[in-house]
Amino acid sequence: MLKNALTPTGGIDYKEKAKALSLSLCDLQLKMKEKKLPVIVVFEGWGASGKGTLIAHTIKLLDPRFFKVTSTVSATDEEKRYPMMKRYFEGIPEYGKLSVMDRSWYRELAAARIEDGISDEQYRERTESVKTFERQLTDDGYLIIKMFLDIPKDEQKKRFDKLERSGSTKWRVTDRDIYQNKHYDKYAKAYDEMIAATSTENSPWYVIDTQDKQFARYTLFEILVGRISAALGAAVTYPEPKDVKLLFDLKPTPLLKDVELKSRIADPDTYKQRLDELQKELSKLHGKLYKMKIPVILAFEGWDAAGKGGAIKRVGAALDPRGYEAVPTAAPDATEKAHHYLWRFWKKVPKDGHITIFDRTWYGRVMVEKLEGFTPPERCAMAYREINEFERELSQSGMVVMKFWMQIDKDEQLRRFTDRQNTPEKQWKITDEDWRNREKWDLYEAAVDEMIQKTSTVYAPWTIVEGNDKRFARLKVLETVIERLKEEIKVRK
Repeated sequence: MLKNALTPTGGIDYKEKAKALSLSLCDLQLKMKEKKLPVIVVFEGWGASGKGTLIAHTIKLLDPRFFKVTSTVSATDEEKRYPMMKRYFEGIPEYGKLSVMDRSWYRELAAARIEDGISDEQYRERTESVKTFERQLTDDGYLIIKMFLDIPKDEQKKRFDKLERSGSTKWRVTDRDIYQNKHYDKYAKAYDEMIAATSTENSPWYVIDTQDKQFARYTLFEILVGRISAALGAAVTYPEPKDVKLLFDLKPTPLLKDVELKSRIADPDTYKQRLDELQKELSKLHGKLYKMKIPVILAFEGWDAAGKGGAIKRVGAALDPRGYEAVPTAAPDATEKAHHYLWRFWKKVPKDGHITIFDRTWYGRVMVEKLEGFTPPERCAMAYREINEFERELSQSGMVVMKFWMQIDKDEQLRRFTDRQNTPEKQWKITDEDWRNREKWDLYEAAVDEMIQKTSTVYAPWTIVEGNDKRFARLKVLETVIERLKEEIKVRK
């Protein structure tokens, strides 16, 4: 048995108590939908501990339109080409819905340590990834309820034997199950360590003794009803944002007002030749990246009309179209708004050997969402840490993350706006929103300075691209990408 397991007390009719609580859970689902409370219920535990039965009891009376049951199996070969947490972030429920998980991201920890032989450093990194993932969700209003179903070694063996005696259930006992029972003490120690390391204030573990099935059912419903009721009745509050300067290794970067623009001009006579040289070099590097299975993200932000599209076009022209994707980021649609804001970006991160180019990014959280009041200011303030964590997760998975801020001055933007407005074939590029944003130039500049200062990390630094001269900007982007990729290839050979 594991430490601190919840165990039954004699003389109590758990069956009747469980029945009353199950009806309460049905009522709570409607309130979850009304209040847009997303709930994730995680079931982990020993083989034959009753996960399937308890999951069936949990969903029996619920509206199937508002819950989903997910059985987590080993990652496929395709899933292994992405960062570990991608498939879990993709699977989070919409606000107001319930996700029930038969095993979860925890299969990447204790079991992986024993069965896959991951190193202590890998285990530590994965543990931190899981804790970060859960904290980001609970900070966003998600409720995570984690159950570990516990049984003694002898009881597990007895249940396995019973399953094996029947031809209709024998298939349910796997070689892994038999191995786990034979090495029960080894697994128990690993599970205890995992639970101790990942039971946090925002996402605690509940270890339930499942020898008495009625007690297990009652305890499950008691926890679910209690936690969901408390979450529905609690006022919306946000934790105090952490100082990112203390949490991350940041690179010094200049303020936008200190960036020299006028002297950054490319020679028009040699521009095409230099562009061709750089594109050919980048094309060769793309082939090496594919062979070495190195994924890359190029993230572009900048002022309206600053030249993001032109720079992206010149980068894309050098790449094999089978190995990259350009992702334009618009305002989130209804489905995207119903999830954590990083959800839609996790869905688009590249697999190994591929490149994703983002035309605008997750940094909208601390710019347009912040300044236009689309998101509570407390949540925007928390985003600097969340974004740094997101990019760290990508970097630790082996991904190269490069970020470009395309910088122009206010006069150059006005010139380009006017040119677009007066040129029929360019008019689609200029909108009323562009003019409105221009009126808030000073506010946006302050927001961008804060963004760059707080998120230019050693693993995902910002490059400020002097963009008054488009030719210079395009060449600098290509040169920066090439230099970074050559460094990464050299280090990883």
